[in-house]
Amino acid sequence: MLKYQTLLAVIDPSSEEQKSLKRAIHIANKTGASITALLTIYDFSYEMTTMLSVTERESMRQSVVDDRTEWLTSIVEQHHHSNNINIDLKVVWHNRPFESIIHEVIQHNYDLVIKGTHEHGVLKAVVFTPTDWHLMRKCPAPVLLVKEQEWPESGNILAAVSAGTEDKEHQSLNNKLAKCAKDFAETLNAKVHLVNAYPGTPVNIAIEIPEFDPQNYNQSVRDYHINSMNEFCQTHGFNSACSHVREGLPETAIPLVAKDINAELVIIGTVGRTGISAALIGNTAEHVIDSLDCDVLTIKPEGFKSPMEN
Repeated sequence: MLKYQTLLAVIDPSSEEQKSLKRAIHIANKTGASITALLTIYDFSYEMTTMLSVTERESMRQSVVDDRTEWLTSIVEQHHHSNNINIDLKVVWHNRPFESIIHEVIQHNYDLVIKGTHEHGVLKAVVFTPTDWHLMRKCPAPVLLVKEQEWPESGNILAAVSAGTEDKEHQSLNNKLAKCAKDFAETLNAKVHLVNAYPGTPVNIAIEIPEFDPQNYNQSVRDYHINSMNEFCQTHGFNSACSHVREGLPETAIPLVAKDINAELVIIGTVGRTGISAALIGNTAEHVIDSLDCDVLTIKPEGFKSPMEN
């Protein structure tokens, strides 16, 4: 069962439909968790009022805050009446939403951040905003990015692991992902699937070394990853029949498996790179997430510290 007892639902100021709040209520109904609905607002015309007095500027700012608080109250009350769940409200004045969200998490130690995604109207595909990317990279709590669809009973959850890794940090993250997948599956009455992507034969080696046997090499690599996945399943009590070992890049393999099993949720680890490192190297998790068409939960490694923490 999920141990998340404090949920932070990020409110979308541009929508009457609050996917994050719906998903938070769904989880809270099953776990008894408390919910805080956080709305970050900022009126950029405020920056053009420097000729006004301090009192007048504050009055203008407070007027916007009061109006948005009233709006959020009306939305939360609709959900409260139908679900009988107590939801706290918080309206924050800040011009960078991701910073206000992360500061709130650091200050109050929330167990889970839930945020709705946006959909491109023409392409019918999920479009992740800069706020989403900042949260996935810098938020110390797990981040659940949700779509419009409901979570069905007896659905499928897909956890992406690196079963064959010898890196201690990745092994620790694998274990964390496995536990999280189990907890979600128990809470949602869902089935856990695992996916492991592995690289194919490097083309340059096959060309440069005549005696190199790519077929034999490929089979050896595949066998290694299959055996590693079977051991991982045995260690964590998963059904190996629900494991998927695929050749190729994670950003290709994971979305394909998610689509094949009609996953309602994909759980993936992210190393949370920031700054120059993120720009140059990129983050495998981010490439994967950009290709998924379902809810995504991103998990940080043990000991991760947000760059926004003092």
